[in-house]
Amino acid sequence: MLAELPVDARTALTWPWERYAPLYAELLARPLDVESAAAWLGDWSRLADTAQEVINRLTVQANRDTGDAEAERVYTVWLAEVYPAWMAAEQQLRERLLASALEPADFAIPLRDMRADVDRFRAANLPLISEESRLGNQYNKITGAQTVQWQGEERTLRQIQPTLQSPEREVRQTAWRRIAERQLADRAAINELWRALMAVRGQIAANADCLTYREYVWPLRRRFDYTPSDCARFHEAIAAAVLPAAARIYERRRAHLGVDTLRPWDLDALRPGEPPLQPFANINELETRAEAMLAHVNPQFGGYFGTMRREGLLDLDNRRGKAPGGYCTSFPIEGRPFIFMNAVGLADDVRVVLHEAGHAFHNFECFELPYRQLRRAPMEFAEVASMAMELLAMPAVAAASGGFYTDPAEAARARREHLESIILFWPYMAVVDAFQHWVYTNHALASEPVACDAAWGQIWDRFMPGVDWGGLYDEKVTGWQRKLHIHRAPFYYVEYGLAQLGAVQVWRNSLTDQAGTVAAYRQALALGGSVPLPELFAAAGARFAFDAETMGMAVDLLEQQIDALGIA
Repeated sequence: MLAELPVDARTALTWPWERYAPLYAELLARPLDVESAAAWLGDWSRLADTAQEVINRLTVQANRDTGDAEAERVYTVWLAEVYPAWMAAEQQLRERLLASALEPADFAIPLRDMRADVDRFRAANLPLISEESRLGNQYNKITGAQTVQWQGEERTLRQIQPTLQSPEREVRQTAWRRIAERQLADRAAINELWRALMAVRGQIAANADCLTYREYVWPLRRRFDYTPSDCARFHEAIAAAVLPAAARIYERRRAHLGVDTLRPWDLDALRPGEPPLQPFANINELETRAEAMLAHVNPQFGGYFGTMRREGLLDLDNRRGKAPGGYCTSFPIEGRPFIFMNAVGLADDVRVVLHEAGHAFHNFECFELPYRQLRRAPMEFAEVASMAMELLAMPAVAAASGGFYTDPAEAARARREHLESIILFWPYMAVVDAFQHWVYTNHALASEPVACDAAWGQIWDRFMPGVDWGGLYDEKVTGWQRKLHIHRAPFYYVEYGLAQLGAVQVWRNSLTDQAGTVAAYRQALALGGSVPLPELFAAAGARFAFDAETMGMAVDLLEQQIDALGIA
């Protein structure tokens, strides 16, 4: 019966559950032993990949235009009517494999993950998980509809970001306040959405017999190699090793601008006499030059990106109604990744497309693995794939290497700003992660947005010194409302910080052995999720770490390279 599965998952976008049900029933009833295991796992992979590609494509459709009522309807119907039944059927197959006591080759990690899924599974949670996804899509609708009037035109908040680079402080302050006012206008709506999300997540944890949502979600995030205490240790390492370096960056910016204190609208400001970096004039140029940079790292990477361009697997420009943020998703039946982002002509857009390209290459390298379960790398390493690609590719940002800047000084400046952004990111990551630990260990209190405001403000003040937020209390304490991950992917953020530390180690290796580092990086990507997290880091040439010593090494290297690129 599995022959009935479509060759192209796009033909199944409107399939009801009744089209999947007999296929799952047939697989569940089929004999499973040593001789049949390979075929059984292969058919399960194809069946699950079909459903996964459908939901991924429906998500992309809904994100590309949050005002598309039909795309939202189809997405919502799938979540309500297909997703719960699909999850229940997947659970039955996991239980079937575990009950067989079979241990297929290279399957130790997938089996470990399945045991966690089985332990946390509750049928009562299936409609709640669908509701959580629906509420998350509502968050995208709210933020995707945010626009402001600027210079007589309606613009998205992303489109006004370049104005924050203006050398005129009054201009960028006006732009910053206009953005903040528009975001605060949705404060009540996001607060209401938050209460609903917290109620759903609290019930999900209770149904799974967990005292907290953190306890519930920890193994589902595949966090088998570290604990909440390790996260706290990581926060302390950031406070000890990163905050002094971040303070030095902020002080340099303050001095260059000649202002008494650095305000939020000063963070992206150009130095006096410094023109804005304008790496590309249109999306085609962004794609063309990014492809050249990636080919400079490795010809296969340029080839992968070229394939995505030719096959329409990139949606890079910002426009009204488009969901915020950027991501890479996969279409496993087609054997292709898809990149979604919101480019507006900033230097940061170059880094984002390189970042998402790293995820795409991870997908390409993993598609060769025989089973879906082996392709699921832990997110802490998936982000090494993306963040390391930023660092490996940025030396080619000069036009001489096919990149974006004809002026070597501008290329050096783009690289310097990238390295500074890594240092400044770790404290912000600590804010987001520490906030989520607070939220999901104080569920009742954190269900009230006013308490979240207070907690966010307190944690912010601990990790984000150097910027003067005087008179901007509401703007500061509602920062949690503007972090998409908090609303759409709870407890997904420390992965970025851990991965960034791994990526810097990979980059360090490339400074003395580019070819060997890229070869190790590709080999590590190709492992998918077949080995434990520390082994994935080691395969790429890095150490999975939380300590201040390793963090200090990374910060020292970054500051040395910033010095070499010229900070004055």
